[in-house]
Amino acid sequence: MQRREFLTKSSLVLGSSLLPLPVLLQAKSAQSAAVLPVKAGDWPALRQLFALSYDYIHLATFLLASHPKPVAEAIERHRHAFDVNPADYWHQHFMTIEGDIANTAAQYMGGRGEQIALTDSTTMGLAMVYSGLQLRPGDEILQTVHDHYSTDLSLQLRAERTGAKVRQVALYDKPAEVSVDQVVSRLKAAINAATKVVAVTWVHSSTGVKLPVRAIADMLAELNKQRDEADHILFCVDGVHGFGIEDVDVTTLGCDFFIAGTHKWLFGPRGTGVIWGSDKGWASCKAVIPSFSRSYDVWLGGSTQDQVPVGAHMTPGGFHSFEHRWALPEAFQLHLQLGKANVQQRIHQLNSQTKQGLQQIKGVTLHTPMAPELSSGMVCFDYKDMAADDVVKAMHAKGIIISSTPYRQSYARFAPSLINNEQEIEQTLAALRTV
Repeated sequence: MQRREFLTKSSLVLGSSLLPLPVLLQAKSAQSAAVLPVKAGDWPALRQLFALSYDYIHLATFLLASHPKPVAEAIERHRHAFDVNPADYWHQHFMTIEGDIANTAAQYMGGRGEQIALTDSTTMGLAMVYSGLQLRPGDEILQTVHDHYSTDLSLQLRAERTGAKVRQVALYDKPAEVSVDQVVSRLKAAINAATKVVAVTWVHSSTGVKLPVRAIADMLAELNKQRDEADHILFCVDGVHGFGIEDVDVTTLGCDFFIAGTHKWLFGPRGTGVIWGSDKGWASCKAVIPSFSRSYDVWLGGSTQDQVPVGAHMTPGGFHSFEHRWALPEAFQLHLQLGKANVQQRIHQLNSQTKQGLQQIKGVTLHTPMAPELSSGMVCFDYKDMAADDVVKAMHAKGIIISSTPYRQSYARFAPSLINNEQEIEQTLAALRTV
């Protein structure tokens, strides 16, 4: 097969294919397999799609999701076809399926498919965006003290390579008492003439606080009106812990980049993630890892760079766990079938039940805001004088899997998701009272 011919066509069907007909038919069904029928809001039926053990109450699935049946079956279909004939299967489906994934992602998250790059994780996505930003010595990146290490280190490494500076700001002191005005005013006060990038995390895995991203974007837009276009502030959001919960279109958030892994709340295949970038954002970012897509054909001389979708160009090349990546549309389709508004309402309902119950338990100090507008997914707390890890161990011994926040200040953490129900929340609260 001529690589140039493969790369210059959006899809390829060879009459002389070495694949036997049954495998070709299987490959076709892998691309168009329907999600199992689960009615919108039918949470018991959804739970049955998971192989999760019923021996435990699972309140930490946000870390690394169990694959629901439609995703697991799609992975297996792709894996089998690869094992039967990996060379033909990859060459015949790479361009088509990668484009389909981006378009399906856009249906779920908003924007256009060509604006979406595919990655293996949130960490990879953050590193790619921050490593690709065009910065000069003396430029400043403003981030918060609430970000994960992957943001901290990605920015630090970029600053070391460019001579830019990184500065941090605390957006709140007591997370349970955070307000929109407090967040926006503190961030605005920290911005100066050298600030070229503002990097935030939508939902803080350290506290469960959800930032008012749209309000921050509006504030930055006002500041940008006072600047030359070349000095506009770029707004970057690590969105992983709101992605798969919140019913929003990323194009309405007002950010320039939205980065998220898809193997958490979305129940996507492990080792998958996405980056959405606005046209302005992508214009300010250079590729860090060569792409396999049509950018390869640009290198060969068969096309020009302006013919390559920016998302495809920014998607890292090389060989990946394609059976996992190519099963990602099933996760998006499942969530769309459940209904984004239903998903948001359900998770916030279980979150509120959890927080209200914790407030009634003697010895609990709740750190996550009660208001759904300022929290999402995770509920963080202290219990008595116990270390967070000791609370996790004690609950595990009672058949309940929770987590602790992996930060310098560590809290115990419940994370009710779509696979949980009201009875499990009550059982969890009752068990905590006996610790």
